[in-house]
Amino acid sequence: MKSFNVTMPEDLLAYVRERTKEGGFGTPTEFMRHLIRQDREERAERELEERLLEGLKSPRSRVPAKKLFQRMHALVDEVAAERRRKGRDGKATRSAARG
Repeated sequence: MKSFNVTMPEDLLAYVRERTKEGGFGTPTEFMRHLIRQDREERAERELEERLLEGLKSPRSRVPAKKLFQRMHALVDEVAAERRRKGRDGKATRSAARG
């Protein structure tokens, strides 16, 4: 795991220490990781919402819904197979290890 230092004013550092204790985080680093994960999740949600809105504004698709879902299921199956294959190449996952 890599690390980096963050320089901040004393008031922000005091806030981080306070939130670390209040939030049940073991260290300020854990609190910062939490914030970064939360930010990443919120960004993904915003991007998804933007794409959905863009899709709603676009002209109606010529692809029937049944065909669309068949494509989606095929893609999900492909990703699952790829993950299972990678699991057998030395980095076993729980599902691959179970059999």
